Amino acid sequence: MAIHWLQAFEVGKYLVSQRLSGRKRFPLVLMLEPLFRCNLACPGCGKIQHPTEILKQNLSPEECFKAAEECGAPVVSIPGGEPLLHPQIDEIVTGLVARKKFVYLCSNAILLEKSLHKFKPSPYLTLSIHLDGLGEKHDECVDRKGVFDTAVKAIKAAKAQGFRVTTNTTVFEGTDPKEMQDFFDFSTNELKVDGMMVSPGYSYEWAPDQDHFLKREQTSALFRAILAPYRNGSKKWNFNHSPLFMDFLMGQKDYECTPWGSPSYNVLGWQKPCYLLNEGHYKSFQELLDQTDWDQYGRKSGKPQCQDCMVHCGFEPTAAMDSMEPGNIGRSVGSLIGMS
Repeated sequence: MAIHWLQAFEVGKYLVSQRLSGRKRFPLVLMLEPLFRCNLACPGCGKIQHPTEILKQNLSPEECFKAAEECGAPVVSIPGGEPLLHPQIDEIVTGLVARKKFVYLCSNAILLEKSLHKFKPSPYLTLSIHLDGLGEKHDECVDRKGVFDTAVKAIKAAKAQGFRVTTNTTVFEGTDPKEMQDFFDFSTNELKVDGMMVSPGYSYEWAPDQDHFLKREQTSALFRAILAPYRNGSKKWNFNHSPLFMDFLMGQKDYECTPWGSPSYNVLGWQKPCYLLNEGHYKSFQELLDQTDWDQYGRKSGKPQCQDCMVHCGFEPTAAMDSMEPGNIGRSVGSLIGMS
């Protein structure tokens, strides 16, 4: 099962309670960025292009806990930058787990093996490791040789110590479907990860490489090719996504973005929508909800930056809500027990 049963139960309960309360907009995942600095400079990344004085800043554990409580989302994803560079990352993770948040600690795994002693396995903690392919392909994506081998070694060490581990993969233009299928096989059969996350790359305006981001039609065609063995049942890959989100990636569903579903808090404050844009910050989560003109986001808005986006942080919340519809509940439950 890609998503732990406890997480599936608690998130489902949360979604039902929000619906029953009549709340129109609510978060599903808090994107908590305790720092922006990184030990890699991936060409497709738009998160580390900040002035040095900002890259030096960290959120304190107390700021992280306050943001988690203020937001109220049941899931907290900790991306970066590289979170393991934060001197108090163990305190942050431990505190969030104690608050019964489902924490996804993202990492490129360069520092992971030497950092495992800082954490304890828990159904509330998942190590989410960035891997964009096998061997040289991944090293090319992160612009450094040897990172794939380091990550594989760290994943095996983490699994041996009882941690839940998922991979996090970004797909860019030019990706070979067969190579990606081989990567999914390797992750499933060799690494035995608990789940795989996959998403098309977002065309960050300030990313160094602007030549390999996908247009929407390209995304759907590429994912149909990549996921063909999964769709016809010949491959039992374990994705850490709703099956409805996978349908969306293949162009079988036409979802609108849920821009409030994955709010982002970082050293600059509550980021204006969305996690992928750079349009300023609010001081509080309530300001974000109340002062944002939500009609200006998503494909229907006509906003140029939204037209080709199919990234999970915007559309997985939409799929999660759709999974609660009567006609989709059976399939959603089936996916949790390997029947989708």
